[in-house]
Amino acid sequence: MFSLDQQVLRTDASGMPLEWINYQEAARRYHLGQVLYSVGEPLYRVHGGFNSITGKRSVIEVNSILATEGEIRSTWKHFYKYSPPLNNHALFARDARICLYCGGQFFDRDLSRDHVTPISKGGKDKWTNVVTSCKRCNNHKAGRSPEEAGMPLLAVPFAPTHAEYIFLKGKKVLADQMKFLKAHFPRKSLLHKRLRKAHQVEFR
Repeated sequence: MFSLDQQVLRTDASGMPLEWINYQEAARRYHLGQVLYSVGEPLYRVHGGFNSITGKRSVIEVNSILATEGEIRSTWKHFYKYSPPLNNHALFARDARICLYCGGQFFDRDLSRDHVTPISKGGKDKWTNVVTSCKRCNNHKAGRSPEEAGMPLLAVPFAPTHAEYIFLKGKKVLADQMKFLKAHFPRKSLLHKRLRKAHQVEFR
């Protein structure tokens, strides 16, 4: 069994990823009869109360991926123009914690959000205009464009799809959860290349 902070991936009835939930929420979904099916490896075995008639104790086994009934909230998230909310945790994960200026890989505490086109020059705070940057490169670039600073980008910033965003938000994504989410990535998703590159660079 896994530690209690391991997240469970929840999907809608069609199998589209919705969100990460903790084991308490997963157990609640089981208890309410909302789990249609589960896949992936077993994560937890949650023990409940004892049946007053049989004397048996209830047990709920929670798997790593749960499909639940109810609203299909993911439908609107797959429209062409959908863009997930921007936050540093997901941004750093999108870029595999690699500074897209110097190419070094860093811990989150040493990273920052850099606007390719600076806000002072009309740049927007959106996925396609922000990249992960180490603090040193960010300070050096300052309010200049990459061209003005002589700091060409190593990769193109992009807005993740909903499935990609769910993956990026995960704290510790298990192999089976990753495989499930990757199946919902676009065929030419840039994340595939960045994840491979992440294993080829060293943390600084």
